[in-house]
Amino acid sequence: MRIVIASLLACLLSAPVAAQSPVTTLAPTGTLRAVFLGSNPVHGRVDPQTGVVTGPVPDLVKELARRLGVPFTILPAPDAAGVIAALKNHTADVGFLAYDETRAREVDYSAAFIVMHNSYLVSAASKIQTSADVDRGGITVAAVKGQTQELFVSSRLKHARVRVLSTMPAQAEVERMLTSGEVDAFAINRQRSLDAQAASGSKLRALADSFLDVDQCFVVARGDGHKFGPIEGFMADVRESGFVKASIERAGLAGVDVSSGRK
Repeated sequence: MRIVIASLLACLLSAPVAAQSPVTTLAPTGTLRAVFLGSNPVHGRVDPQTGVVTGPVPDLVKELARRLGVPFTILPAPDAAGVIAALKNHTADVGFLAYDETRAREVDYSAAFIVMHNSYLVSAASKIQTSADVDRGGITVAAVKGQTQELFVSSRLKHARVRVLSTMPAQAEVERMLTSGEVDAFAINRQRSLDAQAASGSKLRALADSFLDVDQCFVVARGDGHKFGPIEGFMADVRESGFVKASIERAGLAGVDVSSGRK
């Protein structure tokens, strides 16, 4: 009898554990909870009157939740630190961030959905014509602390002076800083640069080239790599079907392209 019991226990212990369903993996509470950069138009826009969010990230979350057959919530975070904190404290199941090696020490990156272009914003009268003109002595470049663009210019520019701002200034302040010569260029993503140019009444100009192309990706808490499978399968399908491209066009985004895949 002891031999039989021992054999049964051995079989049970050696049997493979059943794989979790995509619902259990991605929405363990029964609701798919997502967090994104609420101030980044590349992710989505929050209507200040209604609080309704629209754009590529909301479209992806809604579609993923539909396929899982669960409800969803979308939480806008003020910055990358807010996205990371929501994943770490498990108030969000998935998040969205631009790939960066520093952030990759705090969260795990999964499938990319969009390639974000980044362009310097300058005064319309500026002699700066391309990104190559920026990294020169006597040039001051503004960027917002912790954003992808600040991480890039702070580590890569060798001759220009970088002025790091704690938060993104309002449009009027951006115009003042650039037209007064307080700063010579502002490093922001291309969509924001184009939005600022359009809102400036010809006072500002977005440079035509991109100084950095970076993938925007799904991110999960460190150690949650078991979520990669369903996320990457979903993204492969929505890229191939044209879903992401249609979402970009619906949002009217000009500073991004569909990503080719995982970073």
